[in-house]
Amino acid sequence: MATIYPTLTPAEDFHALNAMLNLYDAQGNIPFEKDQQAADLYTREHIAAQTRHFSGIAERLRYLADEGYYDAGVFNQYPLRFITDLHQQAEQAGHRFTTFLGALKFYQSYALKTFDGSQYLENFPQRCCMVALTLARGNQQLATDILHDILQGRFQPATPTFLNCGKQQRGEFVSCFLLRIEDNMESIGRAVNSALQLSRRGGGVAFCLSNLREQGAPIKKIARQSSGVIPVMKILEDAFSYANQLGARQGAGAVWLHAHHPDILPFLDTKRENADEKTRIKSLSLGVVLPDITFRLARENQSMALFSPYDIQRVYGKAFADISINEQYHQLVADHRIRKTYISARGLFQTLAAIQCESGYPYLMFEDTVNRHNPLPGRINMSNLCSEILQVNQASEYHEDGSYRETGKDISCNLGSLNIANVMDAGRLEQTVNVAVRALTAVSDMSEINAVPSVAAGNRASHAIGLGQMNLHGYLAREGILYGSPEALDFTNLYFYCIAYYAIKTSCEIACQRQQRFSGFEQSAYASGHFFDKYTERRWLPRTETAAALFRKAGITLPDCDDWLRLKQQVMACGLYHSNLQAVPPTGSISYINHATSSIHPIAARIEIRKEGKLGRVYYPAPYLTNENQAYYADAYQIGPQAIIDTYAEATQHVDQGLSLTLFFNADVTTRDINKAQIYAWKKGIKTLYYIRLRQTALKGTELQGCVACAL
Repeated sequence: MATIYPTLTPAEDFHALNAMLNLYDAQGNIPFEKDQQAADLYTREHIAAQTRHFSGIAERLRYLADEGYYDAGVFNQYPLRFITDLHQQAEQAGHRFTTFLGALKFYQSYALKTFDGSQYLENFPQRCCMVALTLARGNQQLATDILHDILQGRFQPATPTFLNCGKQQRGEFVSCFLLRIEDNMESIGRAVNSALQLSRRGGGVAFCLSNLREQGAPIKKIARQSSGVIPVMKILEDAFSYANQLGARQGAGAVWLHAHHPDILPFLDTKRENADEKTRIKSLSLGVVLPDITFRLARENQSMALFSPYDIQRVYGKAFADISINEQYHQLVADHRIRKTYISARGLFQTLAAIQCESGYPYLMFEDTVNRHNPLPGRINMSNLCSEILQVNQASEYHEDGSYRETGKDISCNLGSLNIANVMDAGRLEQTVNVAVRALTAVSDMSEINAVPSVAAGNRASHAIGLGQMNLHGYLAREGILYGSPEALDFTNLYFYCIAYYAIKTSCEIACQRQQRFSGFEQSAYASGHFFDKYTERRWLPRTETAAALFRKAGITLPDCDDWLRLKQQVMACGLYHSNLQAVPPTGSISYINHATSSIHPIAARIEIRKEGKLGRVYYPAPYLTNENQAYYADAYQIGPQAIIDTYAEATQHVDQGLSLTLFFNADVTTRDINKAQIYAWKKGIKTLYYIRLRQTALKGTELQGCVACAL
């Protein structure tokens, strides 16, 4: 006998309608239509009653500019007629939130409100207009293209960009920042100030701690004086807790330490549940940099040497993070001038897994895999808060008063993601990539963060962006393809192959148009042409008819060797505007408002349960899930780590930076299981690993926290 759904009052409760997703009839059917009704009711009744209304588009825009809500400078770049026509196009597009959570996320997190918070001043199409007008910077055709791609769900800028564009009172458009710290008090002091400055502007901030001398190292030749990395971590954690973006976005930071740093075990211990409060790190994210040698030593059950950064700097004249431990390991072991201690390599991996079971941390970066695939001059020695940004940095030098002697290059990155399903449906892959790259380029061009000169210098030199992807699982399931199957892996490979081609092509076009290349292009694998060898020396063809049919249906022709050869010649002649083009973040709120599965992960649950403030539990159905296709929606815990790693490995070979890869395990997981997955990921060429998630954590019904750059 079917379940009888409760009868609602005439003023139906949108929250109660949404909660019906948790009710099943005798056949196990889910009333999906109730969630759409909840979304409609929420926007039609609740939001409409709290929205300020105007007599027309021009009056609304004039009021918002005059009252200091919108940046009038954005409007000054366009004729008024164009601005009003663009808004009219947006309103006539008939946007409708597909899910209640999507609508809730937009209005709670993105929509412009009055200063007292009592009224909404924009809806989704109006927010899209302001983003398009801001990023197009007076280019009417580009503004129109950006609007249509966002409004139709093909391209979605990351949270900082989507939240802040066009607003007078705003933070930065940039998603995340990465800074190195040198082994001196001036650099440490600068780092704390940078944490405050960047955190209040909105964005995740990561620091490389590997260069800091270990606990007990000399200071001014006096032995056993250094306190090591943990006190610096505590100071940074306090800075992030203090500084936030007007309360709209909490500060969030991460610290990365090399596995062969002498403080590695105390560093990891800060995340233990029973850690002493004096050393426990509660809100700072931890990441560990692992070279290949660590895996080899563990395989051979040998001890691993931990090397003094103080001695490496003193003897070799290089910071710890700027040398290859993998290449110089045995030299460093044999060098009596370098102090070293030893721990069990296998013991380190067991500790990593045990602490990941407790806390989800640390993230991992496979240092030598990353640098083998780095097409740029220089060394990558850290990642970001979500472990997908992988770029070269350069140290700054300071005078004793803390001022810059030489400004180095730290990292900022501007993110946005394509919705795979909508891009494939439209058959506009090349056009959408072109628009997305140009939109993200605008974020880089418009960002001048002078409060942290090394970040500003790095951005000016690199113009780096990170074009990401989302909704892979949703698209595959809708098309009747199991996540991790040969057909799914084939599609993933070919899709990212196309993205790489069109992103590089667009960057080359911009370089030609502007007659400007990123700094260091001449020493890169792009300039020599070696980067293109893997695409010009073999044909990348579909391995399955299913994947081939998906591209045929979309009207998308795969680039062939001749296409790549022509692109190679163009790049060698004109250069590239961007040092880095792709990075796949975890996505978060932007996935919900697009009704897309997060990143290229499998779903965490068919009906996800989230805790949303005063509302309590909110239910979110997986994109395209119906009562007929549930077999294609196995969750990440059922799918297991191997299929996820295989999927990411297919994409990784075409992504110049990284992909935020979370591993999901059931509650009965052992540290051995986690270590096996880590080793498998390393062998498959994965560059970084993000969180470890356990089924028992996900079932608590609490919101799983992610990166501040990608989720609110």
